[in-house]
Amino acid sequence: MVQWLLVVATVLVVIGGVWGTTAFRPGGRNIGTISCMVLAFMCQMGVLGIRGELRGKCPLGDYGEILAFLAWALVLFYLVVGPAYRLSLLGLFTSPVVAIFQVIAVLPGVMEPDPVVVVEVDPWGEAHAAFSVLSYGAFALAAIAALMFLVLNKKLKDQELGSSLFRKLPPARSLLDSIVRLTSIGAGILTIGIVSAFLMERDNVLGSHLIAAIATWLAYLVVVFMYFWRGITPRRLSSSVIVVFILSLLVFAFV
Repeated sequence: MVQWLLVVATVLVVIGGVWGTTAFRPGGRNIGTISCMVLAFMCQMGVLGIRGELRGKCPLGDYGEILAFLAWALVLFYLVVGPAYRLSLLGLFTSPVVAIFQVIAVLPGVMEPDPVVVVEVDPWGEAHAAFSVLSYGAFALAAIAALMFLVLNKKLKDQELGSSLFRKLPPARSLLDSIVRLTSIGAGILTIGIVSAFLMERDNVLGSHLIAAIATWLAYLVVVFMYFWRGITPRRLSSSVIVVFILSLLVFAFV
């Protein structure tokens, strides 16, 4: 059941991304993309609900569940931020990332077919895991918005002002606002995750995941600080957000 829900969610986000290309046509709108994302979000909720019941805890026990949770968080923030900032093409850029996460999650061996039921649950440990991964949904969407800004900046630099992609890309100000807002939200959520880690039952020694979370948190704080107080250019802000996100993903994949 879980595998089929993930497959359906993946098909829906792909359809939503393809539908997003209609925005390039005169009068094109992204209602179809949003509708597909909402349906995919519901399927993702089903996946996480079923896996949570199987484990008896927050479904973050293997890489498949983490990727499914991250894909869910990414769609969640897209549904909240995309319409609010009128980022009509955000779904087109978001859907491939969500699809990749879910395709990997559905591969044999990535998600445990019969997870062990947890008898005793540490609520602070659950909060640490959930908020940490949830923050990556915001960071991922910030990286996607940053990529859109770099594409827009390249179009302006090359004076490709007549292309359909340039005409449909959101204003630079909207993209910058969304990048800063999403990065700040992600850092705030990750703060809750880190605080929860210090309150959960653990040895006095800092674990590798906690060290990685703190390093990621500090890196994003430095990026935001450099933007507000040192005045780095929007292009460098966007590049930094993308680089930090990719590096943090690689770190978490190997710790």
